[in-house]
Amino acid sequence: MLAGTTPHIVETARGPVTLHRDDASGGFLLFRHAVPHRLLPNQIPFRAHALALRAVGCHALLVTSSVGVLDATVPLFSPHLLGDLLMLDNRLPDGTSCTLYTEPTDGQGHLVLQEGLFSRALSDWLTNRLILPLRRLTFLYVPGPRTKTGAENQLARALGAEVNSMTLAPEVVLANELEIPVAGLVVGHKLSVPGAPASRTSIAASLDRSRAATRRAVTTFLAEAPVVAFANHIYRFEGLR
Repeated sequence: MLAGTTPHIVETARGPVTLHRDDASGGFLLFRHAVPHRLLPNQIPFRAHALALRAVGCHALLVTSSVGVLDATVPLFSPHLLGDLLMLDNRLPDGTSCTLYTEPTDGQGHLVLQEGLFSRALSDWLTNRLILPLRRLTFLYVPGPRTKTGAENQLARALGAEVNSMTLAPEVVLANELEIPVAGLVVGHKLSVPGAPASRTSIAASLDRSRAATRRAVTTFLAEAPVVAFANHIYRFEGLR
């Protein structure tokens, strides 16, 4: 059991999900890789996680990730907000479309991006509240469980990506389908710049350092996150409302 939290099992149409209620704020923590960390990126039940957030009335979501850094000007072990996302194929790791609308159902529709996948209002609030950098990074999602090749990282940088990882994007897309405003916060734990010198820090140590850098942001968000308007749109056809 995590100190200061209470496990909360939520039954969803995609299976049970364990959330952890923060005893101080009443907000919820969702550990995508489970507790203890055991799920590979391709084993995460992304749809069940999204449905669990809706079930507990989530009105604002902060998605975090340790990432590889493709732009050498982005410092390691410092929190940065995301401003845009590159997901070259809108699919989950199992090959199915990244959507909750897998079968025709009432309420289904197209997610129409009017401000993008990341809420400007939430991102602005986090920037001002935590004094985070004004620069907002472009994130590239490539499903795991393997890391990227040098050629893949070169291509990602040429496409405009500054950071990448094996998770984060599916949660952001699915939360937007549920009309939940989302902010993304990442910490670089390694350089993925082709030709950069290899890190002398172990992967485990670098991940621990990255998690420590996000702790204040998560704690503050749980306690103080504002209610903001969902600024995108779900376009629904007549008869499917």
